[in-house]
Amino acid sequence: MNKKLAAALSGGAVLVLALSGCSDDSGDKVNDWAKEVCDQVQPQLQKIANANAAIQQQASDNSKPAEVQETDSAAFQQISQAYKALGAAVKSAGPPPVDDGETTQKEAVKELNASSAAYAELKEKVEALETKDQGKFSDGLRGIADELNKIGASGDQALKKLQSGEVGAAMAKQKGCQKPTASASPKSGSPDDSSDGSSDGSEPSTESSTKPSKEASPSDKKA
Repeated sequence: MNKKLAAALSGGAVLVLALSGCSDDSGDKVNDWAKEVCDQVQPQLQKIANANAAIQQQASDNSKPAEVQETDSAAFQQISQAYKALGAAVKSAGPPPVDDGETTQKEAVKELNASSAAYAELKEKVEALETKDQGKFSDGLRGIADELNKIGASGDQALKKLQSGEVGAAMAKQKGCQKPTASASPKSGSPDDSSDGSSDGSEPSTESSTKPSKEASPSDKKA
């Protein structure tokens, strides 16, 4: 049943600022803004990718309910913290120096914080599942997968706007806003509690053995 959860997570439920690099003629001020944001974004994208990979791995291992619960709880907490830090990064950078930049920034921060809250709620829900009854646990995971799909299907318009036009082109040039390669899995009981944009210390190394069929970003835009 965790396979459905993994599919929901990798099929677009994780809203990340992961862009495809390209050249552009954005002004220096826009490029400076993009660099400030993306330098803080990369560690958080790494945490999200690692959490995604951890759930994918559990899906492939046919793990026991208690093990799945432990891994999923840690992964959701890590993703929640990452989104909170992403929101803080966009907020601290100030409005991008483009038309309607202040509104675009505020809406993006609002969505990122909402995603953080949604994953925190999913963590609580997965921790409340009955692990001694396989059937009840599977039913519970099915509900959580449905919630993941809802997170991915709604509320990403502001992020798409942030990643479009002149600002999106400038962000796409920054290495920090490129999609990272998953590496270490989140460990239950010791997730990285930092939300200040600092690195979690893990370096990208190898792809997950269960690489998702779709990338975990609904808005990989070409500038």
